[in-house]
Amino acid sequence: MKKILFLFCFLGLSFYTLAQESAYENQYLVKVGDQAPDFEMALPSGEKVKLSSLKGKVVMLQFTASWCGVCRKEMPHIESEIWQKYKSNKNFALYGIDREEPTETVLAFAEKTGVTYPIGLDPDASIFGLYAEKKAGITRNIIIDKKGKIVMLTRLFDMDEFNRMVKLIDMLLQE
Repeated sequence: MKKILFLFCFLGLSFYTLAQESAYENQYLVKVGDQAPDFEMALPSGEKVKLSSLKGKVVMLQFTASWCGVCRKEMPHIESEIWQKYKSNKNFALYGIDREEPTETVLAFAEKTGVTYPIGLDPDASIFGLYAEKKAGITRNIIIDKKGKIVMLTRLFDMDEFNRMVKLIDMLLQE
């Protein structure tokens, strides 16, 4: 517990501000400290990924869609500052989750944004609906610790918040 308190203090965060990543304000259905809802999704290759199979890893989920301008702005940062840094780390997993678009659109979107991290399909927003109200906006990032607990929720793209998220991932991977 002291390690976590130090981590939040080190990052300039507090339990209050993290816990108050309000479902009301940001239309999240989950909060920091919750067990991440399990799901299974297909990748464009047909491979299936189940969140619970990633337990023991630090996981970043990024909800996205090709029509989201904020997503297009954020994704190159995720690619260069997170994915390229940790893609070889066996204790880390990153999945984009594309909301309500067909495989061809998702593949074209990944190519256009230059991202190489895996992007899964959420054709009916059912995965998104486990975490946020189905009609809520994106981009959203969810950081999950090795025990499957949500430790950070973001909404939209703010460089300072993004940098705090990168530091949090760094710290979680050092544990």
